[in-house]
Amino acid sequence: MPEQSNDYRVVVFGAGGVGKSSLVLRFVKGTFRESYIPTVEDTYRQVISCDKSICTLQITDTTGSHQFPAMQRLSITKGHAFILVYSITSKQSLEELKPIFEQICQIKGDIENIPIMLVGNKSDEMNIRELESGDGEALAKKWKCAFMETSAKTNHNVKELFQELLNLEKRRTVSLQIDGKKSKQQKRAEKLKGKCVVM
Repeated sequence: MPEQSNDYRVVVFGAGGVGKSSLVLRFVKGTFRESYIPTVEDTYRQVISCDKSICTLQITDTTGSHQFPAMQRLSITKGHAFILVYSITSKQSLEELKPIFEQICQIKGDIENIPIMLVGNKSDEMNIRELESGDGEALAKKWKCAFMETSAKTNHNVKELFQELLNLEKRRTVSLQIDGKKSKQQKRAEKLKGKCVVM
């Protein structure tokens, strides 16, 4: 198990062109880039609340190519939580996640307590959809992980994706909300929901 540190490391995996960088950039910077620029590996940091103190959410945006297996293994070894992204417009992109999931299981061993989110991105492109949300739900059920459809382009479910992933963390309480900035409504919602509140 990765050592407890002030970083909470989330790793984003998926085939090339499914929108991994777009999701991360939309979440961290609130921007969307129309052009496609392949990633080798980028890391983004954001301050979050962790066990009532502040820690750094470190998001590693990995390459979509299979040229760097050692980097992939290292990312899995160091990661606390995983986002597995496919495009709803490509059946192939969902297939390409299967060996990655298998490798996470192999390296991490028991994944029961590891937050994993299967994400169908590009939900705005309904007219060229190759996969129904039921396809993603079925695979998530098989893998015993969470599932969500997103659109980095329209900002649909992007913040919700990261908040939901943090909600899945049972070993410590992590939240996008920094303590001390909560409104009455948020406090009420937090009591109702339990662990975490989105800022």
